Amino acid sequence: MLELPAKRHLLASGIQALLDISLLQAAFVAAYLLRFDFTIPPEETRNFLAQLPLVVLLQFVALTVTGSRSSIWRYTDLAHVRSFLNAAVASVLILVALRLGLPKSLQVWRVPLSVNFIDVVLAFGAAYAIRVVRRAEYEYKQKRVQLKQHNNGNGNARKKRSVLLIGAGRAGLLAAKEIEARGDLDLEIKGFVDDDRAKFGRSVVQRHRVLGATNDLPRLVHTHGINHVIITIAHASRHEIQRIVRICESIPVKVRIIPELYEIIEGRVEISRIRDVEIEDLLGREPVQLDTESIMKELAGKTVMVTGAGGSIGSELARQVQRFAPARLLLVERAEFALFDIDLELRAANRGSSIVPLVADVGDESRMRAIFDLYRPQVVIHAAAHKHVPLMESNATEAVHNNVLNTRLVAELAGEFKAEAFVLISTDKAVRPTSIMGASKRAAELVVQDLNQTYNTRFVAVRFGNVIGSAGSVIPIFREQIRNGGPITITDKRMKRYFMTIPEAAQLVLQASVLGRGGEVFILHMGEPVRIIDLAETLITLSGLKPHEDVQVVETGMRPGEKLYEELNFESEQTAPTLHPKIFINLLDTPEPEVVKTALRVLERLVSERNEDEVRRFLNDLLAEAVLAPANNINGRERKRLVLVAGQRT
Repeated sequence: MLELPAKRHLLASGIQALLDISLLQAAFVAAYLLRFDFTIPPEETRNFLAQLPLVVLLQFVALTVTGSRSSIWRYTDLAHVRSFLNAAVASVLILVALRLGLPKSLQVWRVPLSVNFIDVVLAFGAAYAIRVVRRAEYEYKQKRVQLKQHNNGNGNARKKRSVLLIGAGRAGLLAAKEIEARGDLDLEIKGFVDDDRAKFGRSVVQRHRVLGATNDLPRLVHTHGINHVIITIAHASRHEIQRIVRICESIPVKVRIIPELYEIIEGRVEISRIRDVEIEDLLGREPVQLDTESIMKELAGKTVMVTGAGGSIGSELARQVQRFAPARLLLVERAEFALFDIDLELRAANRGSSIVPLVADVGDESRMRAIFDLYRPQVVIHAAAHKHVPLMESNATEAVHNNVLNTRLVAELAGEFKAEAFVLISTDKAVRPTSIMGASKRAAELVVQDLNQTYNTRFVAVRFGNVIGSAGSVIPIFREQIRNGGPITITDKRMKRYFMTIPEAAQLVLQASVLGRGGEVFILHMGEPVRIIDLAETLITLSGLKPHEDVQVVETGMRPGEKLYEELNFESEQTAPTLHPKIFINLLDTPEPEVVKTALRVLERLVSERNEDEVRRFLNDLLAEAVLAPANNINGRERKRLVLVAGQRT
């Protein structure tokens, strides 16, 4: 016996079929009446009655075969027009062929051409129109339900907020339609703003017109009583967003944005959440265009290992790698809960992928050797590291142990087990390092470069700037300080940093794994560095507050290991372009193998002895460009002197 939902489905399908057949019949009758001025001659009546079942059956089959009947009526949109057109063309061609191919003795089956063409317009137009009516009815009911829920069932309509949509392209059109269809958004669209003068005064959707350009925003906001504006520009660049935000701040009016508009355009999501403009929108550069074909060749069907897979960078690397269909994705992470999270996420995103979560410390040689022996990874992306600069200043031996010695261990295993590529995640702090973290990463680069001369594996490194939103980075700290009412603490008003997004960083790693021939350090064209005080003030403004009034900004002095400016390369490195316009290579001088081996032996001994002072002295000697203060002698004045010395070497 059929269950109730199945019975309802069958009943609905039957009703829809009867409606389609009724419309097709009515259209054919109307076509004959129009052809003969509503008076069908007696001799044509016989032909009409004989042709009616044939034509209706043929058109009904055409609707079924082209998929027009299988779509859900309440979701009908312009994308479904093609299937109705295909059905119409197929049926009319068959009827025309019968008309021209059958002899006059079979006149009864020869539908007049004029009737045929009138009928096809009426029949398929009506079939599509009834579905549009069903959608309109559904949206009206949904809007009423949402409005009732939004008003908490008390029947009192809340006052809608007047908004302008910035961007009258396809993304703006879709945004406007979705806002109009939603009864719970409390938004009333007053019009569009677009810098394309050809669109001025023209309607985009329903009654909403393009009222002017972005420079007209002050006047439009005042004239129409605008509560806030919403950016609806697909792939809006940071420069566009920054310009619009500056205009809105000067009015002032709230500016918001609809996220991931490219997904809306591709039909993958609905506009259900309009959010504030965030600092990532202003700092992120134009997206890095990847050579997906070459990356696919590099990763597809291979075993790829990501160490530190539970971290902010490592987890994004795992997400990006999964896009390129590796045969097996090894997630190496010592933090159990972080590993559980990324494993669960990746499995939910792609149930068919082969993901292997591995709880392991990259410094545990027996464990890592067993993993390499069992899975034989072909590409190793090494993201496991200690990265917090001030914290590592008081844990120098741990920084060296994890960032240098453990990197050497994993890299040697990659070479020993014949991996094709090993990619080290490095940092801009490795350039003229004034911190233990930066110096340890620079030493790791030397280790990787040295191993490139020993094994057939391609060893490369990738230098990042500051990654927006990564664990322990400055932006989440500032946001938390703003939530607590301030103050925001910065170390020095002159301090500048490069920034990049987490996906951007992960993509660069993957591209480097393809471009690298061995021994290179890759860097990304990162634009201009951002002053940290400007970053703090922008975050306060985007939170709807006023810098230095609602939230104070306090200068605390530089912390151990910090410097005013970060660099991505230094004089002894030669920078060369790659096939990718935004990726460059820093060609490092090849270190002497004996120097590296001796250095590693010394560092192993000093780490085992937990000798913080000697680790610093030795790294200063090993890295000519390093400026590290002694462990127990890092007062503010000395630290600032060392940082300024490092800056003068620029």
